[in-house]
This record gives sequence, C-alpha cells and structure tokens, in this order.
Amino acid sequence: MSEAEARPIVLVVEDDAVTRRAAVEMIAEAGYAVREATDGNVAIRLLDEEEGVRVVVTDIDMPLGIDGIRLAACITRRWPRIGIVITSGKVLPIPGDVPPEALFLRKPYSEESLVAAIRSRMG
Repeated sequence: MSEAEARPIVLVVEDDAVTRRAAVEMIAEAGYAVREATDGNVAIRLLDEEEGVRVVVTDIDMPLGIDGIRLAACITRRWPRIGIVITSGKVLPIPGDVPPEALFLRKPYSEESLVAAIRSRMG
C-alpha cells in the first residue's frame, strides 16, 4: 500500500519557514502525510509531479511568484478535487477572491482549527 493510500497527503504552502514547520508538525501529528512548498510556483510543480495530494493549505501573502489567491484559483481549475484552506494573519481576502469551495482560516490558528479545516476540505 502506498503512502497516499495509507494516509491522505496535505501540501503546506508557506514562505515563512517557522510558520511552515509549525503547520507541518501539527498536520503530521494529526496523522496526515505532509509535503511542503515555499511558494506557489513550487506548489504547482509538486502538484504536477505527485498524485495523492488531497488538501492544500496556503498562505495568501507570499512575496515570490504566485500568491495564495492565485494559487487557489489555479488549483480549482487544474485539480478541482483538491481541497483548499487559505490562511493569513495580515491580509483579509476580498469577497470573491477565495474560491467558493475553499475555506479561509485566520492566523494564528490552533492545531484543532487547522485540522478541522483540513478535514472539512477532504471531501
């Protein structure tokens, strides 16, 4: 049995290393397999290469390349079965920016709220 069959994969897209590491640890402790990307461009490459990603947790504000809003729109178009959780501590999304199927989670978030958001997007 492959890892994707054993444990759903969650991709964390976050440019801040400390925040990314904390999110990865919370998600792994909840029993998910985790991949990480430092920006939207890396995330799209990873999604192209790896099957089995079920949910993407992305920050909105990423200075390099594709931001979280554009990444979410791309995922919705290319991989409509992947759930999306969009996070931010600085930027509040404008209504209509977040795809209807995505969930917005304000930072700082608790482990419980992050895991609940991921579960709700698993479908």
